[in-house]
Amino acid sequence: MKALTMVPAYAIKKIWKRFFSGLKLIAVCLAGIALILLWHENAWGRPTENNEVLEPEVSAETAVLMDGVSRRVLFNKNAHWRRPMASTTKIMTAILAMEKGDLEEVIEVSEKAANTGGSSVWLEAGETKTLEELLYGLMLRSGNDAAVAIAEHIGGSVEEFTSMMTCKAKEIGATNTSFKNPHGLHHEEHYTTAYDMALIAAHAMNHHTFYRISSSPWAVISWSEQEWDRVLYNQNKLLESYRGADGVKTGWTTPAGRCFVGSATRDDYRLIVAVLNAPDMWEDATKLLDYGYEAFQRKKLISQGQVVKTVEVKYSREKQVEVMAQEDVYYPLKPGEKEKIRYLFKLAEPYTAPLKSGEVMGEMKMIMDGEEIDSVALTVTEDVLRAPFYENLLNFILEWV
Repeated sequence: MKALTMVPAYAIKKIWKRFFSGLKLIAVCLAGIALILLWHENAWGRPTENNEVLEPEVSAETAVLMDGVSRRVLFNKNAHWRRPMASTTKIMTAILAMEKGDLEEVIEVSEKAANTGGSSVWLEAGETKTLEELLYGLMLRSGNDAAVAIAEHIGGSVEEFTSMMTCKAKEIGATNTSFKNPHGLHHEEHYTTAYDMALIAAHAMNHHTFYRISSSPWAVISWSEQEWDRVLYNQNKLLESYRGADGVKTGWTTPAGRCFVGSATRDDYRLIVAVLNAPDMWEDATKLLDYGYEAFQRKKLISQGQVVKTVEVKYSREKQVEVMAQEDVYYPLKPGEKEKIRYLFKLAEPYTAPLKSGEVMGEMKMIMDGEEIDSVALTVTEDVLRAPFYENLLNFILEWV
C-alpha cells in the first residue's frame, strides 16, 4: 500500500486516460471490421449460415432462370402465370423464319406489312429485302413491319403463320403459349409464361444464325431509293453491360409492361433468363444471371466413351460386353447435390450376338430427389461376333446336362 501512495496522482490519471483511449481504439477497429464483413456479405449475396447463395428479389411479376442445356429451372417466380409478352414474341417469329426459309430469299414488302403500327424499320410497300435483312430488322430494331413481312412470306398469311408459331411452341414444350400475331402488339388471346419464353429462347439459341443475329450489337441493311443504308442498333443493353451476354430480345407494351428474355454464356455454361412485366428488367436480369453463376456450377456427370456397365451376351464367345455413354452429360448443381444423384439402367439383358460397336443397347437415367434430371444412351464398346453353331449347340447341351 505504501508503494502505491508513492505514485503521483497525475501519473495514475495519465495511465487511466491511455487505457480508455486504447479501449476506444479497439472498439472502433472492431466496428470497422464488422462493417466491412457486413458490406462483403451483402455485396456477394452470401448471408446464410451455410454459405448458400440467397435467391434475389426481383421487380418482375413473373420470372424464370433456366439452364440453357438441361432446361433445369434455377429460379422461379410465378413461372407459369400467363402474361402478354410484347416483342419477345419475335423470338418465335425468327425461329420459324430460319427453319422454314432461306436467308438469301428476296421478299417483297406488302402494303399491310409496311403500314404495321408500332416500332419499325421503315419498310415501304413494294420494297424488296432478303430474309436475313428482315431478321436483323426484326431482332435488333424490333420491327413490327419486318415481322409481318416474314409472316406473310413464310406462312402465306399472318393467320397461318401464327398458327405455325403456336404449334412450334407446343413442339418445343411451351404448352401454355398462344400466338395471335408475329410481333407482340396486344391481343387478348396472345400470351405466354416466363417458363415458356425461356424454353423458346433456349431452343432459339441453338440455331447458329439466331445466335449470330441476336448477339450482334448493330447491323446495316439496305434502304431502297435512298442515298444511305439503315443502321440498326441492338436494344439489348446487357450485350454491353454483362459479361458473357449473347442474346436475345426486349419487349414493351402498356398491357405487357417491360419484358426481357436474355442469354449469357460463360465457359460453355449458358443461362437463359425471362422476366415479364418487370419495371426494373435490366436489374432483374443481371441479378438472376449473377445468382445462377454464383449458386450453381456446371458439373460433368458422365463423359462420352465412359464405360458404365457390363452386359451379358448370348451365343458369343465373349459372353459379356462393356457398354459406354454415347455423349457427355452436364448438369447445373448446387454444392452437395451431386452426391444425391442416382443412376438407373434401362437395359434389356441378355443380348444376342452379333453386336456392332456403337450399337445402342439402352439408356442410363440420372435421378435426383426422385425425379429424372437427364439420361444418356448406352452403346457397345466393340464388335461382338456370334460363336460358331457347334459351340452354341455344345453350350446349350451342357446347360441341360
